[in-house]
Amino acid sequence: MGPLEITGTARLVLGFVTGILFGFILQKAQVTKYDKIVAFFALKDLTVLKVMLAAILSGMVGVYFLHGIDLVNLHIKPTLLGANILGGLIFGVGMLLLGFCPGTCVAAVGEGKLDGLFRGIVGILIGAALYSEVYPLIQNNFLKMGDYGKLTVPTLLDMNPWLVIVPVVIILGGSLVWLDHKGL
Repeated sequence: MGPLEITGTARLVLGFVTGILFGFILQKAQVTKYDKIVAFFALKDLTVLKVMLAAILSGMVGVYFLHGIDLVNLHIKPTLLGANILGGLIFGVGMLLLGFCPGTCVAAVGEGKLDGLFRGIVGILIGAALYSEVYPLIQNNFLKMGDYGKLTVPTLLDMNPWLVIVPVVIILGGSLVWLDHKGL
């Protein structure tokens, strides 16, 4: 049995339904609110951190489980430090300036918030246009710096992925429970 291949209309429908569910979760967690994201950066409200940790945990367990039962293939991207550092800086500065990450921005627009449309979507489009202008200048030098190949923590440690996943789930899951217990 090979990996499950979803194509055509079914793939579009799956993406659409997944997007709606993702937006619903973001809206229910209230991370589509500018004030909630600003409070996170001021370390006054850690809801954004809790949503990110929950997404990391569910994604990590879900992807490796589906891979383990041969329903999906893993497509590990190469570790390129230059590209990762630049991408992280662009993402972080954009999030600080806009008060949204791309996912929360689109969810805010779907919720009818005009600040998500004007600050977020317009900002994302301007940022994408600027990056596309700079890309030819950095694609063969800066973006290729620190090429370590296709690394994951389990491959780096040369061990079964579940020997990494289980302790991470325990630690991050425990952290989520602790943060919730403390009301943070």
